[in-house]
Amino acid sequence: MKVAVKTIEGGSAGEIELADAVFGAPVRKDILQRCVVWQLSRRQAGTHKTKGRSEVTATAKKMYAQKGTGRARHGNEAAPQFRGGGKAFGPVVRSHALDLPKKVRQLALRSALSSKAADGKLVVLDSAQMSEPKTAKLVAGLGKLGLSDALVIAGAAVDTNFARAAANIAHLDVLPQQGANVYDILRRDTLVLTRDAVKHLEERLQ
Repeated sequence: MKVAVKTIEGGSAGEIELADAVFGAPVRKDILQRCVVWQLSRRQAGTHKTKGRSEVTATAKKMYAQKGTGRARHGNEAAPQFRGGGKAFGPVVRSHALDLPKKVRQLALRSALSSKAADGKLVVLDSAQMSEPKTAKLVAGLGKLGLSDALVIAGAAVDTNFARAAANIAHLDVLPQQGANVYDILRRDTLVLTRDAVKHLEERLQ
């Protein structure tokens, strides 16, 4: 699969051959869904917590006698049915992370890349570098490329000037090549890869 290579100013920089095994694979929506759920589950902090009846500050003394009062039987006032008592079956600190095999994650990433290529939402840049961190200059270049909602995956390290220029632009995310992931690719309309990122992804996923 051949794709035209653009410059950050919107000019032409030749063509690049994309590996069909990575950018032309069948799109598995079920695998994409599994991977997105897996990613989001790992983001949850799991620090929610309520106190049970053994943790609230209350006397351990029985409220009143078991028999002879004509009222219901009760223990101490830390029981969940009383105001100030412990929470019954409340949330506890735990991990929400799910397991997903590495091969399934790789298949999901290939599906995400292939879906962008199939929809014509894949743009390849010669490089994601700027001589100065000017947001207006980057916005002008993105306008020439027709990008308004995009994820840019740069090389091994994101250029400092490019990162600073992109920081104030809404709906534009920038990641290094090793940070490419399914959720961020799918949440943006267009995927922008540099030549270095294409090479890295093909080596990683083939």
